[in-house]
Amino acid sequence: MAAAAAAAQGVSATQREEPVRDDAAVETAEEAKEPAEADITELCRDMFSKMATYLTGELTATSEDYKLLENMNKLTSLKYLEMKDIAINISRNLKDLNQKYAGLQPYLDQINVIEEQVAALEQAAYKLDAYSKKLAKYKKLEKR
Repeated sequence: MAAAAAAAQGVSATQREEPVRDDAAVETAEEAKEPAEADITELCRDMFSKMATYLTGELTATSEDYKLLENMNKLTSLKYLEMKDIAINISRNLKDLNQKYAGLQPYLDQINVIEEQVAALEQAAYKLDAYSKKLAKYKKLEKR
């Protein structure tokens, strides 16, 4: 049975049947070898378990990032649609205002003409006033 156990552990039966030496290093090497395999197996399982947890976390985080980007894109798209509607309304209102302004333009032109005529009449009134003052001075001089 010892030979089968030794063969399973990778040690041939002839090596196992050799007399045991008192050398501590050889015994330590054999003792260290057996638990090391169990430790390595357990450490490998632990490592793979932790790697799986890590990769799952990374993939979950990446998935959540994509969901966040998707939500942000949807919100941005909705915001742009709102802005488009606002821009269309502004454009429509601007066209209406331009049409109303075009309808008022003849009246505005008449107002400008009347304003120029009033300015000319005002100048004429100032000249007439100045002339009448000169006449008044002349009449005073004549009466003396």
